[in-house]
Amino acid sequence: MKLSFSCLFLFSFLGTSFLVEAQSGTVRGVVQDNASGKPLAFATVVLVPSAARATTTDSAGNFVLAPVPLGRYEVQVSHTGYEPALFKEVVVSAVKETFLEVVLEESVRPMEEVVVTAPVHKAVPLNKMALASARTLSVEEARRFAGGFDDPARLASSFAGVGSNVGHNGIVVRGNAPKFLQWKLEEVEIPNPNHFADVTGFGGGGLTALSSQVLGNSDFLTGAFPAEYGNALSGVFDMKLRNGNNQRPESAVQLGLIGVDVASEGPFRKGARSSYLFNYRYSTLALLSSLMPEEAAGTRYQDLSFKLHVPTKKGGTFSLWGLGLEDRSGQSPEADTAKWRYRQDKERQDVKQFMGALGLGHKISLGRDGFLKTTLAATVSGLDLHTERRSGEKLLPQNVIQKTNTNLVWSSYYNKKFSARHTHKTGIQATGLLYHMLLQEAQPAAGPLQTFTDEDGFSTLLSAYSHSAFQLSDKWLLQAGIYTQYFTRNGRSSIEPRLGARWQVAPKHTLALAYGLHSRLELLNYYFTRAADGTFLNKDLDFTRARHLVLSYNWNAGNNFHVRAEPYFQQLYHVPVIADSTYSFLNLQADWFLHQPLQSTGRGKNYGIDVTLEKFMSKGFYFMVTGSLFQARYAGGDGVWRNTRFNRNFLSNFLMGKEWMAGRGGQNVWNANLRVSYQGGDRYTPVNYERSFAQQEVVYREEEAFSKKLPPALLGHVTLSYKVNRERVAHEFALKVLNVTGYREYYGHRYNYKTQTVDENRERLMVPNVSYKIEF
Repeated sequence: MKLSFSCLFLFSFLGTSFLVEAQSGTVRGVVQDNASGKPLAFATVVLVPSAARATTTDSAGNFVLAPVPLGRYEVQVSHTGYEPALFKEVVVSAVKETFLEVVLEESVRPMEEVVVTAPVHKAVPLNKMALASARTLSVEEARRFAGGFDDPARLASSFAGVGSNVGHNGIVVRGNAPKFLQWKLEEVEIPNPNHFADVTGFGGGGLTALSSQVLGNSDFLTGAFPAEYGNALSGVFDMKLRNGNNQRPESAVQLGLIGVDVASEGPFRKGARSSYLFNYRYSTLALLSSLMPEEAAGTRYQDLSFKLHVPTKKGGTFSLWGLGLEDRSGQSPEADTAKWRYRQDKERQDVKQFMGALGLGHKISLGRDGFLKTTLAATVSGLDLHTERRSGEKLLPQNVIQKTNTNLVWSSYYNKKFSARHTHKTGIQATGLLYHMLLQEAQPAAGPLQTFTDEDGFSTLLSAYSHSAFQLSDKWLLQAGIYTQYFTRNGRSSIEPRLGARWQVAPKHTLALAYGLHSRLELLNYYFTRAADGTFLNKDLDFTRARHLVLSYNWNAGNNFHVRAEPYFQQLYHVPVIADSTYSFLNLQADWFLHQPLQSTGRGKNYGIDVTLEKFMSKGFYFMVTGSLFQARYAGGDGVWRNTRFNRNFLSNFLMGKEWMAGRGGQNVWNANLRVSYQGGDRYTPVNYERSFAQQEVVYREEEAFSKKLPPALLGHVTLSYKVNRERVAHEFALKVLNVTGYREYYGHRYNYKTQTVDENRERLMVPNVSYKIEF
């Protein structure tokens, strides 16, 4: 650690010891109509505080501001007949051009009225149909916020109502299980894009495969989402890949303790409008083995993401995008039997995992104010996990998980702007579900493997939606839509209304109310669980469903402050449970080998309030404070109401950061960021010690499910960086540390064979990453 700080100060000295000329960068972008996607010519673009730097867009909606001194700016965009927009925290670099995609909403105000205030783009989502419980996640935040590790999933846990962990990045939204979140990339649902996804917990993993090098500004929705979002219960992570620079090539290479990261982008040829963008990462935890659990030392993973963007003169715009990852991990049994304490000490495990998504998109204008977007995509995810346990000189098989899921997706929607007051969007999607699944487990532990699922086949999920937005006046916006889906495997269907309204109470105050019925298909392996006679136990499982109701209050308290408060209620029903038991899928974590019959009679309810106070970056300083109070309850197969596994009761976050310009030309940047999370402790089921001692394995008092709670958790994360800007090249040195407070996370209980006791399984996982990045 001392060496890390020494390196930072050394490069700081080097960065400031040479006389350099004042450097500048370029801000480019495109301005379009939000509803129709048409470019807006002659829009005015002003750079603040350098008001003298202003320009207008050309006939294709493009603009260029150059040269611009390095630093942070606000960009104001306005056009006659449209509501203006204000972009804050725009970073201008000497090496990478800054590109903004600006969408403006047509105004319904009378022409004689004067618009005084421009809405801040960070305070509203990119999808204007989302009236509540939605926020833009910017690339700049993903790189800057402490605890993010350039991972959008970890960054999302800093938002109100979202729980966080160190050991995995499962997104717990308002007390819901991580598996209820939907991941979307380029408007297509994709499998969980995390490394080691679903191994320790469904819906979680170690690190998202999408780097901030390729990620564009995206939306994170936590409830009552618009009709275009289906097959999701708790939230939607709607991610976009940005387009590569079509003016000049740009590259970056990063070396760190956890691996290497290479990115490049640029035009296919000089003067062309098409571009490419790709990012490759290879990581290993071997260099951090002394700080990690023993079984993590052999962990290694890699991922690749790319996007090709090809506009044509008359044929519309084509895009080819992809994402892929591969993971390897495992452990070997302890050779010295005298050192065996826990079950895993005598186990051998190999884990191989992969995930991929490939899509071809096409967008074309139809008429003056409409466009058609069509995507053909294929996604795949697979897990190959084998566990053997040593008994004497033999290794006895304990479990086998072999699964491959391939989805073939056709998605198309038409967006039409009928007038400044009415916008409509209608879409359909067909997803072919191909699957290969083999799930086996030894029962009892020393016995032969029993097969619970062994299936190859094909099913289809069909869906459609229609949604309209009506701007009734300059103060009132009304939205209404409907979503429906149908699962061919068992004939289950769902029809889901979505409603929302927003009232501009005053120029800086808005109220919104949103309601929606939502549903989600369960993991496919549960539909194919077989009984001893070969019959399917759970073929007829219904969609798990939820009703959302959210009230949202927003206050733009000055140019750089924003306040949001959202009380909410969520009612869940048709939840899979086991009859006459406490078991419910609302607590599902990583139960692969479930072989009991399920019934869709479970219920749940989540209610609470989320509050956010945010100061946007100004004068080199920002902060954000979030707080949540909530209850998450469920009724299992016995009908008794209890706390869910994820009911922490409260969540709070404090983020702050400061940056300083340095160097004789003021071209270098120091950056320091801190995040502190204080949240309710993990819930767990108490141990039945008598039965545990008798069976020499942990047995829980299931009748008291999740009645116990650990003390509150305090998590701290720090990021320090120093960037040296040179002509056409930049060097960045960074130190990022997860869990500087040393919190010991809870992973359940383990039976200790040496002491004949039941021990809490808690680990202190501190992850430091010292890195160097060069951009050129």
